[in-house]
Amino acid sequence: MGRLTVDLCGITLDNPVIPASGTFGFGYEFAEIYDINMLGTFSFKGTTKDPRFGNPTPRIAECTAGMINAVGLQNPGVDKVIAEELPRLATCFHKPVMANVSGFSIEDYAYTCEKLDACEQVGWLEVNVSCPNVHGGGMSFGTDPKAAAAVTAAVKKVTKKPVILKLSPNVTDIVAVAKACEEAGADGISLINTLLGMRIDLKTKKPVIANKMGGFSGSAIFPVAVRMVYQVANAVKVPVIGMGGVSSAEDVIEMMLAGATAVQVGAANLVNPYACKDIIENLPQVMDKYGIDTLGGIIGGAN
Repeated sequence: MGRLTVDLCGITLDNPVIPASGTFGFGYEFAEIYDINMLGTFSFKGTTKDPRFGNPTPRIAECTAGMINAVGLQNPGVDKVIAEELPRLATCFHKPVMANVSGFSIEDYAYTCEKLDACEQVGWLEVNVSCPNVHGGGMSFGTDPKAAAAVTAAVKKVTKKPVILKLSPNVTDIVAVAKACEEAGADGISLINTLLGMRIDLKTKKPVIANKMGGFSGSAIFPVAVRMVYQVANAVKVPVIGMGGVSSAEDVIEMMLAGATAVQVGAANLVNPYACKDIIENLPQVMDKYGIDTLGGIIGGAN
């Protein structure tokens, strides 16, 4: 095991840095500018049972130290992902990839996860019960512990690979949702997804994005994410993946001290396509600065 390696649900990562779903596509665009095999892994674009066009435009609004998006899970559907996207990805990424799955019913989640579980390239299933940008699904499951647990149990029945539940911060008690998922069989917890936000155009006096509200991400949400990761990591025994406003090697270390085994980088990829590459390359010197021998040794060190 090297200085940067960590174990995520039984699979060794060369480092804990993972581009977050929705910010890295299916990877091959980034592979044109650097070798993405340097990543721990990445979570590919949120996939649903059927193709989705997504929400009407405009979908993006800039904010101080962040952004709001309401893309609405635009994707070609699971069959096309398996038939076209994964074979193309295999030409440039040679590690297990994390499949991010969304749904509008428990049956949707189970169907899509079962299909992706059968794909050799997929190492983990990241089940998104936390998307604030779609109606009638996503976050409606993640805001209720019983509903989140029901999705977890249904997915676990039809899969063999590690199942990681991605949770919403838009709840009163994040720990209750996380513990419900763990009790239903989740192999890991991923958090946080975006906070619900809104911008209004002063000229038109109307919401900036067509969906009115959307997911607020970026460095402004980092302290909220660290707090929730700390709370959940201290309440569950399964690994936690931390995310939310991460943009530097220092942020990765802070997340791991809060209890994260691995750390996802989201909005930073949209600002700087080399963000994850830069973070990985900077980690050793930042570790030296703070007297850290191995990243695996600092997980939960802030307790």
